[in-house]
Amino acid sequence: MAQPAADATFDVRELRKILGCFATGVAIVTTIDEDDNPRGLTVNSFTSVSLDPPLVLFCVAKGAPMCRVLLQAPTFAINILAKPQQDLSTRFATPIADKFAGLAWNPGQTGSPVFPDILAHLDCRRHGLVEAGDHVVLLGEVVDCARHTNEPLIFNQGGYAALAKSELERTNA
Repeated sequence: MAQPAADATFDVRELRKILGCFATGVAIVTTIDEDDNPRGLTVNSFTSVSLDPPLVLFCVAKGAPMCRVLLQAPTFAINILAKPQQDLSTRFATPIADKFAGLAWNPGQTGSPVFPDILAHLDCRRHGLVEAGDHVVLLGEVVDCARHTNEPLIFNQGGYAALAKSELERTNA
């Protein structure tokens, strides 16, 4: 297989569209900032890394306001969203002052916010970070987790999508 030239350039918009073809779940990463305020952002760049030790990762843009907060936070929670929580996903992806105003949440084992009625959550201690291009990859060691029986919220090609009922029944069996 031929390798692309080292100096190959891409049309960034086209690359973004191509990367968007990979359907993902949607999560909100939450933490408590240095002033004891709950903070969070929507991510779809979340994945498992290891079962032993239990590690997960997500990526955050270096220019995102939450990047500084997350780099200072020793803990965070990953709230994997359920299908009815599209509005929550949009809220935490939008630059508004107090994303938690009027929202119910409970502190996880580490104190990081965990939302009710989500698909699952992972409460994590920061394990490490890697700078990668215009993003930071944050690794977390899972210290607590739980899952529920809701349907997942899916993001694909710039919009929300749904699994066919038969697919969902097969994966929950």
